[in-house]
Amino acid sequence: MESNRLARQAIGTSVFLYAIIFFSFLLLQLDIKWVFILSIIWGALILMTIYPIFSIKESIKGLMYLLVAATFLNQSVFSINIDFFQLFLYRLLLLATAALYFFYGVKRKWIIKDIYHFPLKGVWLFFCIWLVYGCISILWAKSFAAAIKYMLLLAVGILFVYLANVILTRISHLLIMYGIWLGMTSILLMLGLVNYYGHIQLPSSGLFGGEAYKQSYPTAVFFNQNDFAAFLSISFFFYLAVAKNCSKKWGRNSALLLSCISVYLIYLTESRASILAIIVGIISYIFILANKKIKTIILTFFIISGIAGVFIALPKIAYTIHQWTIMSSIYEQNNALPSNLARMNLLKNTFYYVMDTYGLGVGAGNIPYYLERYAIFPTGGVFQVHNWLAEIAGNFGIFILLGYIGMLFYLSLSLYRIYTEFHHTTYKMLIESCLVGMIVFLVSSISPSSVINLYFHWVFLGFVTSTVAVFKKMRQKGIRSF
Repeated sequence: MESNRLARQAIGTSVFLYAIIFFSFLLLQLDIKWVFILSIIWGALILMTIYPIFSIKESIKGLMYLLVAATFLNQSVFSINIDFFQLFLYRLLLLATAALYFFYGVKRKWIIKDIYHFPLKGVWLFFCIWLVYGCISILWAKSFAAAIKYMLLLAVGILFVYLANVILTRISHLLIMYGIWLGMTSILLMLGLVNYYGHIQLPSSGLFGGEAYKQSYPTAVFFNQNDFAAFLSISFFFYLAVAKNCSKKWGRNSALLLSCISVYLIYLTESRASILAIIVGIISYIFILANKKIKTIILTFFIISGIAGVFIALPKIAYTIHQWTIMSSIYEQNNALPSNLARMNLLKNTFYYVMDTYGLGVGAGNIPYYLERYAIFPTGGVFQVHNWLAEIAGNFGIFILLGYIGMLFYLSLSLYRIYTEFHHTTYKMLIESCLVGMIVFLVSSISPSSVINLYFHWVFLGFVTSTVAVFKKMRQKGIRSF
């Protein structure tokens, strides 16, 4: 009786939501094919509810895996524009997964249980503070529309992380997610090679229909080559971890081949930040794998080299900054600027906005608005800050930035401690990928124009937090191997 009642409620809710969306599409005069696609999705959900082949939990997990796979398609399959917001496969599946989880989570009290037993309460406290602060910052944001859009993107990203944490709760779940990442990346690598050798860009690329020389940049399904390079910098170490820990020769060789293709495509994108990220990641990987004696030697070497390098390079750095300062006064606000100078001025403007707002930030999503209208230093018509940490600080202020960095530090420290306790090669593969990937992402994130709408970033963060949570639970239960 209870299941029948839930089924009727699910059908009623689905029909009601579908009716709203259907008539919204008619009012917006959108193509009827999107209504057809949406009909299939909602129909599948209703059938899953009435005739569940698997349990509800298994159905939600299945949707979650589809959601992860859809992340790597970005907007290349289809996209529905609704005013200033877009709906595409990833977001539709995210809404479907969230609706199914929360509907049954409330009815069967999963949500209370999941939150109560979740081991990363500090991380989720920060996410809640970030969301609340972002909503409050709308009060002083000059562009209300930009703030709302940015907060929707932030909420969608954090929603994915939450679903990953409460649905993917076992090593087997993490391995499936890991396999999806590797499999989908291999497809994107092939697309990147097609971009370069075939001079073909997908319509979802910002280079589509542009200058002829730009058609050979690898972008796959991403908007530009910098976004693709940032993604590949993480994927490279996913493959490298497989090559190191896989016991089968064909697995090691395949992973090594795909990792080499990843580096090659990063080189073709000409993304200096991602190339630097690969170098930093390899050094970090060697450090993690080294014994205590070697770690001490490496640390000593880099500290001495760093101090010596600062003193040796300080005059040249000072001269370069002086030259950039002089050059800033030469260019008009909308004149094209050299890349390094434009990025430096973007950071200088953002720093000025943070100081001018007493460290509170200009409000969610308002950095582009300020750079376009209130730039102190010329930016060459570029209105995105091109630095993830600066983007957080500029929009939300110093305290949210410190909270974000603190969260990453906590996750990294937790992963490193777990790494010293768990010695199975499968465990090491997962932990090494997460640990080095976080370091690499921090470096490569200075390349994309904005990170808030890079969905792979939220998938990676969901994977990292889920991995830490799963291993913490295993530690509490005294489990150390399969």
